[in-house]
Amino acid sequence: MSQQSTPPDSPHRRPSADPWQGFGYLVAGVGVYGLLGWLADRWLGTEFLVAAGIVVGAAFGLWLTIVRFTGR
Repeated sequence: MSQQSTPPDSPHRRPSADPWQGFGYLVAGVGVYGLLGWLADRWLGTEFLVAAGIVVGAAFGLWLTIVRFTGR
């Protein structure tokens, strides 16, 4: 009656689906890239890079969430 299980550190183990971790990736992406866009706006004297940074950060956060939870 030996039952084989996958050890916790095995590379074949699927990541746990913690919704707060996905939320954290999205918020961190928006925050970091929004801040970088705001700094670039201040430095270059433009008014659109903060919006572009927020959109890019949301896209990267979403991509990272998908990659993390699908195991690709």
